[in-house]
Amino acid sequence: MADSISRVPECGEDAKSVNVSPNFTEIIVIRHGETEWNADGRIQGHLDVELNDIGRQQAMAVAARLSKEPRISAIYSSDLKRAHETAEIIARSCGDLEVIKDPDLRERHLGDLQGISLREAAKTQPMAYKAFLSDRNDQVIPGGGESLDQLYQRSTSCLQRIAKKHTGKRIVVVSHGGTVRAFHRHASPHRRSKCKIWNTSVGILHLSHKDEWTVQLWADVSHLNKTEFLDSGFGGDKTSG
Repeated sequence: MADSISRVPECGEDAKSVNVSPNFTEIIVIRHGETEWNADGRIQGHLDVELNDIGRQQAMAVAARLSKEPRISAIYSSDLKRAHETAEIIARSCGDLEVIKDPDLRERHLGDLQGISLREAAKTQPMAYKAFLSDRNDQVIPGGGESLDQLYQRSTSCLQRIAKKHTGKRIVVVSHGGTVRAFHRHASPHRRSKCKIWNTSVGILHLSHKDEWTVQLWADVSHLNKTEFLDSGFGGDKTSG
């Protein structure tokens, strides 16, 4: 197949030895590591919560994985701490690249639900909870929250913009559960992913200059076989959007 990486180099080989087709950008999409709010089932949205110790272990595990794979040319992340810290840990293992922060890679703004647990929401924020459960993609959440369509437009436009800057290269983007699901929705509009987006799960997308997206790998957590990770918790399942 023409649009593929020709071979996997040995660790430490020069980036020029890795050939990515000039017709697309390979983007490794990673969800941030675990936070205490993930563990508690508390809704984060745009609130700025840092990684917990398990989240840092997860980030080190995915960083070790990427350090053994073909060289990365650039690293982008959401500007929220949980994503940026994950990206910084990856960067230290992958050539000390500068992490480029972009607020358009943030999680969905969840309005009045931010800061409370989903199990509390039905009682304390019934209107926002009802809006959150709506099947309508254009349904915004009271309190300044976004609709799924707004999240989709913001995040996919950002990823396409990033891809156009790095055609023929391999880059990393660290983001959030809802945002990662929006990427999958764009790449496979007629096939909704049933996979949970675990903390530090890895997906690989090929983005062409014609705005054609293909999924090469999705929701892979093979690097976490020796590291704890949540099998539940807001952000990794369908509640991400």
